[in-house]
Amino acid sequence: MAFRLKLVPEKTSIDFFRWQWATFGVSALMVAASVVLVIVMGLNFGIDFKGGTTIRTESSQPLDVGAYRAALSPLDLGDVSITQVFDPTFGPDKQVAQIRIQAQQGAESLTPEAILAVEAALKGADPAVVFAAVESVGPKVSGELLQSAILAVLAAATGILIYIWMRFEWQFAVGAVAALVHDVVVTIGVFALFQLKFDLTIIAALLTILGYSINDTVVVFDRLRENLMKFKTTPLRDVMNLSVNETLSRTVMTSGTTLIALIALLVLGGDVIRGFVFAMTFGVVVGTWSSVFVAKNIVLWLGVKRDWSKPAETPFPGAEQP
Repeated sequence: MAFRLKLVPEKTSIDFFRWQWATFGVSALMVAASVVLVIVMGLNFGIDFKGGTTIRTESSQPLDVGAYRAALSPLDLGDVSITQVFDPTFGPDKQVAQIRIQAQQGAESLTPEAILAVEAALKGADPAVVFAAVESVGPKVSGELLQSAILAVLAAATGILIYIWMRFEWQFAVGAVAALVHDVVVTIGVFALFQLKFDLTIIAALLTILGYSINDTVVVFDRLRENLMKFKTTPLRDVMNLSVNETLSRTVMTSGTTLIALIALLVLGGDVIRGFVFAMTFGVVVGTWSSVFVAKNIVLWLGVKRDWSKPAETPFPGAEQP
């Protein structure tokens, strides 16, 4: 017989509504606190949203991003992003990197003197390096990127709202989108609280969190719809508890295995992807919480359709039999 790992028993009877006002209150408090933090403290925007200078370098020597970063560190240029550019057309003697340096105080781009200092520092780490292109990104372009990022998140949430509405009922759609708003706002609030760098990679993480969270919520909603057709006269609260308990093992296993991979990346992945992975790790935790304690609470308060045709009522688990 095959071995099956079980983090929770197959059958549980946890009353997830026992402290529904406390759990929902915690969620509402986190959302409100996150909004206040963003307004009061603001976000620590990265180069993508603040503007700066982009330098494209080429070298015939193997590229060492760590050496580049160490060489630029003494210049005190603020936020510096270094990524290696891969292209199948590049030969083995063409190593390309893209260096993004934040806008300096009082100027939108680096001065010619600062660019020469950057070039000299990089030549100390790689004598063969040359600057292929130097471009500046002003506040206007950065503002357009921020606007596009906000629109991307809103478009994703709207698409999910329409999908859930068509697949289930409008009450499910409202509950699902409320849970997604909770996840995104609380994650952004954490970035404001700790002043972590907020750039386009974090927007990508937020969009990924939306997909992960709605997947977990849809699993619960799908089981809930099945149970609503089976137990037509059972109180909605009891059917919801049954549905969450029946999917609890799947939820814990999915979230647990995802967190194992994310924590490994968070510890061993390095600074380049740490912000993205942190957002994903926190998003998985808060997304699981919202699927269980936010989305279903809203559906319970709004009520759902209970008149699907069914030949006979299925006995509810634990109910007394005549």
